[in-house]
Amino acid sequence: MMNDAELIQWRERALRFEHQINQTLIGMQPAVRQIVIAVFARGHVLLEGHVGVGKTTLLRAVAQGLGGHFERIEGTIDLMPADLVYYTYLDENGRPRVDPGPLLKQGERLSTFFFNEINRARPQVHSLLLRAMAERSVNAFNREHAMPHFQVFADRNRVEREETFELPAAAKDRFMMEIRIERPEDENLLEQLMFDPRFHDVDRLIAGIDPGGIAYDRLNDLAETLQEKIQTSPKLRRYALDLWQATHDPGRYGIHLADVEMKQLLLSGASPRGMSYLIRAAKTRAWLEARDYVLPEDVQAIFEVCTRHRLFINPMYGYRKEQLVPQLASAILQHVAAP
Repeated sequence: MMNDAELIQWRERALRFEHQINQTLIGMQPAVRQIVIAVFARGHVLLEGHVGVGKTTLLRAVAQGLGGHFERIEGTIDLMPADLVYYTYLDENGRPRVDPGPLLKQGERLSTFFFNEINRARPQVHSLLLRAMAERSVNAFNREHAMPHFQVFADRNRVEREETFELPAAAKDRFMMEIRIERPEDENLLEQLMFDPRFHDVDRLIAGIDPGGIAYDRLNDLAETLQEKIQTSPKLRRYALDLWQATHDPGRYGIHLADVEMKQLLLSGASPRGMSYLIRAAKTRAWLEARDYVLPEDVQAIFEVCTRHRLFINPMYGYRKEQLVPQLASAILQHVAAP
């Protein structure tokens, strides 16, 4: 358990880490703050957005600042579960060899795991990743391999749907957040991204971040301390419970969406695990704001990114899913009374 002085030092490091990323990738401040919260709350992150909006660059910047060891794998239609654990090849003598795959290569030093275009991988691959995310370990070569500091960052392309597989509910629920990276609309930002040579060389851009500014192997202890020290009042707890209830029965709170039969809209709302992640993230945000207690604004700031991927829409409204899910999450915040 860390003391108060250590928590202050860690907060300064966290804010410096956030500042460096914002200096490197312009126009992403909300997404960067959400990722920083997830890192210090020890939650896995799913990114979604169009092609070329900076999802991979953002993740590389995070890995550079965290230090530790990272691995990356590309989701493809022919990727198999075993490809995460080992790979086979012929050595220089023509003999078959088996070496550890990306999940095992770094051992307990693995800090950040990138899964690029996760929706291109088959459900069998999702299943193996799900266990690794839940247990932070993998069984291979007749023994259990622990990955205590392992954190998954996955992204998926919002546009292309051919040869892709929707993540199952169980897999989505293991991600603390689903963060959407939108196209920049500010013309000044677009001009910089298009014409400033600094943004044309991604490797050089990422190299500007101090490597290993965060002691990745102490993040678990820090997160545990935060969850113990940051307090929630009875009124705040009641508010969080009401938000959870509203994800299952929005009509009970007077929530109505245009041209929707509210009683038929949802197949399922947020899970208890999902709401637990919400509180973990809210406590981490409170700490970043230099408080030892959670305010409703902490919950509100991360409610949508912690909840949207846990709202499962009835197939009859599936063609409006991209529109209805954000509307519902926003309406819940507007209609559930905060203390």
